Amino acid sequence: MDLRNIAIIAHVDHGKTTLVDALLKQSENFKIKTDNPTDLIMDSNELERERGITIFSKNASIRYKEAKINIVDTPGHADFGGEVERIMRMVDGAILLIDAKEGPMPQTKFVLRKAIEAGHKIIVVINKIDKPDARSNWALNATYDLFIELGATDEQIDFPVIYASAVAGKAGTEPDLSVMKNVEPLFEAIMEYIPAPKAEKNEPLQMLTVNLQYDNYRGRIAVGRLYSGVLKKGMWVSHINRRGEIKKAQIGNVMLFDGLNRIDVPEADAGEIVAVSGIPEISIGETIAALENPKALAVIHIDEPTIKMTFGVNTSPFAGLEGEYTTSRNIKERLTKELETDVALKVEDTDKTDRWIVSGRGELHLAILIEKMRREGYELEVSKPQVIFKESEAGLTEPIELVSVEVPEEFAGVVIEMMGKRLGKMKDMGVDNHTTKMDFEIPTRGLIGVRNEFMTNTKGLGIMNTLFSGYEPYKGDLPENPHGSIITTETGTTNNYGLVSAQGRGKLFMGAGVEVYEGMVIGENAKSRDELVNVCRQRELTNFRAKNEGLQDQLEVPLKLTLEDALDYIHDDELVEITPKSVRIRKKYLTENDRRKAEREEKQKLDQG
Repeated sequence: MDLRNIAIIAHVDHGKTTLVDALLKQSENFKIKTDNPTDLIMDSNELERERGITIFSKNASIRYKEAKINIVDTPGHADFGGEVERIMRMVDGAILLIDAKEGPMPQTKFVLRKAIEAGHKIIVVINKIDKPDARSNWALNATYDLFIELGATDEQIDFPVIYASAVAGKAGTEPDLSVMKNVEPLFEAIMEYIPAPKAEKNEPLQMLTVNLQYDNYRGRIAVGRLYSGVLKKGMWVSHINRRGEIKKAQIGNVMLFDGLNRIDVPEADAGEIVAVSGIPEISIGETIAALENPKALAVIHIDEPTIKMTFGVNTSPFAGLEGEYTTSRNIKERLTKELETDVALKVEDTDKTDRWIVSGRGELHLAILIEKMRREGYELEVSKPQVIFKESEAGLTEPIELVSVEVPEEFAGVVIEMMGKRLGKMKDMGVDNHTTKMDFEIPTRGLIGVRNEFMTNTKGLGIMNTLFSGYEPYKGDLPENPHGSIITTETGTTNNYGLVSAQGRGKLFMGAGVEVYEGMVIGENAKSRDELVNVCRQRELTNFRAKNEGLQDQLEVPLKLTLEDALDYIHDDELVEITPKSVRIRKKYLTENDRRKAEREEKQKLDQG
């Protein structure tokens, strides 16, 4: 059978998963029916549906005429770059999706660079041409510029172009939706421009594990490209791990992809994307090779993490009330399990048995892990995200991000000021149709907590995208975050009377009838210092009532913090408590006496140092 292996790459929200759905629905082997036709079949994970982004790469297989096309849907966010890098080793070409209005975005640059470095042939799809403000020609010219900037070869720059409306399930070679009928022109482009896999069936067996999946009955399943040889059910093979150690192993089941499903087959030929069971110790980046004279494939290089946090057992007064898994053993096992499928993540032990340092590619990367854990029933507490510094011959270096900002013209000044305070340097600026586009270079630590401030300053109308650039010499000290916290001094239930007196000091995070404990942060102080309040205090009852009593007790709508909001907000002396039902902010030391004692000890250490 004629075979093609392709990846679909794009910036977040450019319609990548919608296009894959259109290809699936119009393929000859589509069998899936859904109750809700607006659901994206490929975004099967609950978190992906909620956020509208692809987090986990997925495999699908479609039939077109006499050919089989293996498609891998890749994450578009740079924080999940570990997935993108691996997938490029599994395919022979890529479809690059570009929004007809927005053009190439920062994370388009990230995923495209990986495809170009792998030497792949790329088909460019200009999507969302049905938008009223679409500008297809401009988007195409900007894409050419991006290919040149990233050092693409002449052959790669001579890419075929398809115009599409993925949501309508239509594509064509011209940007005219009225003459389009279906996505067949894209199928034709895949068959014409993407090469069939170079594979030697008669050579010794070599397969690279690129992804891991789990099955309740079969255990760990390795997914990867079969570079050479034939893989048969029950055959004995050599398993070569990342350290180069070779162990004899027996293949359980051999599976290929059909639609979105895995199907058992007696054997698989070279060139296919294969899933195999039977090797419980196998991990990502390892090779399955022939039993005699086994040869390892090149180990996949993964970029280093840039952000770290401390994960720990929940130690608040409400610990164990809302979660199913609360012990250090539970959390350690869950983090170890995550390491098996996420090679961009690192977990290190600390001097405390109930604390671990977890490092990832960015705030979103770690926030998604925390969100997955809380939905699975885990309780934990995490510290403020911190950047990972490195020592080099030139001295201390730190991670730098490229930030692309789009705001209405009137907000440009306040954004430039905000970025300047965070050590950002403007690299480019332009105005188009009353929208200002700016590119900044900024230390990663300057971006921690920036999104809330950015959305407030632009009244929710700004768009910000970030991309890891690399490590550069330390840029200097950042100014302190100007806000303080409103901290409750009592354990109990909040009420209107206590909250009304507290809201005069700043913005509250909760309303009445919420259970709180001493040392919990219930709001943001307008001033830079922390403020202690008793939000559980009841009104004293008397026999007298003033004429206007109660009319002034107007409680403002509280600001409900999401997990990402809470991680952005906290200071070094605060923690985020996470349970399946709640996200709370608290001080590391709950009582005022403990906080003062910790401050004295810290001061003594500094004096001695």
